Amino acid sequence: MNAVDKQDAAISAAAAETVTGEKSPTPQIPAARDGSDPTVAVAFGGGGARGLAHIHVIEALDDLGLKPRAIAGSSIGALMGAGMAAGMSGKEIREHTLATLGSPTTAIAHFWKARPQTMRAAVEGGWRLGQFNIERIVGAFLPEQVPARFEDLQIPTKIIITDYFDHCECVCETGDLKNAIAASAAIPAVFRPVERDGRIYVDGGIYNPVPFDHLAGLADIVVGIDVVGLPAGGPGEKLTTVDLMFGSSQLMMQSIIELRRKAAPPHIFLRPEVHQFRVLDFLKAREILEASKEIGEQLKRDIDAAFAFRRSAGTD
Repeated sequence: MNAVDKQDAAISAAAAETVTGEKSPTPQIPAARDGSDPTVAVAFGGGGARGLAHIHVIEALDDLGLKPRAIAGSSIGALMGAGMAAGMSGKEIREHTLATLGSPTTAIAHFWKARPQTMRAAVEGGWRLGQFNIERIVGAFLPEQVPARFEDLQIPTKIIITDYFDHCECVCETGDLKNAIAASAAIPAVFRPVERDGRIYVDGGIYNPVPFDHLAGLADIVVGIDVVGLPAGGPGEKLTTVDLMFGSSQLMMQSIIELRRKAAPPHIFLRPEVHQFRVLDFLKAREILEASKEIGEQLKRDIDAAFAFRRSAGTD
């Protein structure tokens, strides 16, 4: 087994500990890192409100003094990743999230800004499921620090969207950033599809819930953050139509994630404890952050272990 194989095996073992919930001792993190350290790239996965757990990941990277070499994101992960790529700290993203979603009053105020400006626009095509315009909502909630175009981001970023009629995933890396974020977050049956360059797009998580495969070769260590979750509850529990719709979607996306992990696994793969929350539980922002806070410390442990292994392998 060569040094690279040893490294991947060691980091995969750390990821397995995370998925199974086992904890390793908190390492001593260096106060500062120099240019000789390995590089990191991060894939932020989709999962609706559960993706607020990504804030802990960004804060942990800030604590480590690590700026990702590249970022990829689907759905809510596209929004969180864009915030980090724009130069926002985890603390700033947390403060913005709680300022906009921390109470029903502030959330309603922002939704009001996203309302259609005319009754004609509101009923265009008739009242139907999936009426909400995700581009308006993204515009109302997105931090001002996030620029209009990919080219103005500080970190190269890939946003995954799904081409509805071409039946494939597409990767956005240039052009209109906010339109790409909206397309990636356009959950079917909740939001309208989004038009981009004359094509119709929906939620990027449909084809690629945690797009770590698009970061392969761009950094020494690729991190994938899965916030898709699994259906909550147990046998005997009464399920609503909405529960079944979103729960079945979770199962489908988890099967996609597992297939992609078998084909080309990331070095570190983390799953925050967010199963108990629903995809639209944005008003539970504080609860989601509290329930998922351990994931930041786990990421620090895994990165420190990965860095230590690479340093030792380099001296062999």
